Amino acid sequence: MKKVGPGVILRGRHRLEHLLGQGSMGQVWRGRDLHLDRPVAVKTVAADLLALPDSRRRALARFEREAKAAARLDHPNVTAVYDAAVTDDVCCLVMQLVDGTTLEYLFDQQDDERFDVPTAAAVAAQLCAGLSAAHAAGLVHRDLKPENVMVRRDGIVKILDFGLVKVLSETDPSLTMTGESLGNIVYASPELLAGNRPLDARSDLYAVGCLLHHMLAGSPPFGSDRPALLATQHLTVAPPPIADNGVDVDRPLQDLVSALLAKRPEDRPASAAEVYASLSPYLPLPDPTRAIRRTPPEDPRRPFLVPQGPQPL
Repeated sequence: MKKVGPGVILRGRHRLEHLLGQGSMGQVWRGRDLHLDRPVAVKTVAADLLALPDSRRRALARFEREAKAAARLDHPNVTAVYDAAVTDDVCCLVMQLVDGTTLEYLFDQQDDERFDVPTAAAVAAQLCAGLSAAHAAGLVHRDLKPENVMVRRDGIVKILDFGLVKVLSETDPSLTMTGESLGNIVYASPELLAGNRPLDARSDLYAVGCLLHHMLAGSPPFGSDRPALLATQHLTVAPPPIADNGVDVDRPLQDLVSALLAKRPEDRPASAAEVYASLSPYLPLPDPTRAIRRTPPEDPRRPFLVPQGPQPL
């Protein structure tokens, strides 16, 4: 494997600049496409996963699936894939670099981590729009969480890191349940934690329910610093109503969150498109005047307030 670091050029064109983040599967770098002179995000597979023959085969199989699955997606709410390589020399995935901030960061900027209802609905609706396209292509994300949701400066929500995407018919728990951290479990569906197969799109809808609960209530439905207890709560404990956090929401919205958090996939909404439709009464009302006045950066409501409007300087 080629050693990666600042200044290294992959595929003869993608120069790594600095590290943006890393996880159990690898690193994400800010880079530059030297041919087109544009910034990119470059994901590389962790070298230690490739150290042993069996680990190498599993990692390469996982990465190749990821690259092909992500490259088939073309949707405003999903990061675009520009290039990929799975060779003896390098394993990298080159993606659109999103100018904005993560949902995790936006939570940190709120005193109580709560969003108002239109803002929460705007984020969840855009997630459902992107997931609807992915699910129609036979894909499932498997790892939706605040750090994998980006809000661009024009308010477009982008789903990041399809590193755990699987073709639904090829889902393999042996390739997906290694290296799980607490962050992976907070928004994970019961069937994902149980290692059930086949895993379908309704697992992502459970994660949307966890995120929607977090945005409305100020915290995820279940919380613990012990992964085993957290997993048990997802598997067996009824999620608390949003009102338990001192927040009043309309009954239909609470019912939607409860349905998304159902333990059995068949008790959840049938599709991301159905969830989008249920969220539509709570979306912000369009406001064309916002197109010509300064608005806060990374406002997730903006695409609904100013559809296709210019971004204020």
